[in-house]
Amino acid sequence: MGEKVAYSIEEAAQALSLGRTTVKKLVATGKLASVRVGRRRLIPRSVLEEYVNRLVEDQASA
Repeated sequence: MGEKVAYSIEEAAQALSLGRTTVKKLVATGKLASVRVGRRRLIPRSVLEEYVNRLVEDQASA
């Protein structure tokens, strides 16, 4: 099995070069979708990629 398909809050923060608190806020406001597995919250890799692409598109159109 190669790349992960979902990341913890901490791993997503590291992947995005953001703080843990910032990622938690993005999840809380619905800007990053996530799923709960037991007590863990996971963010799918595709959601991280879509978020970054959305940021790039928003900045390109501004």
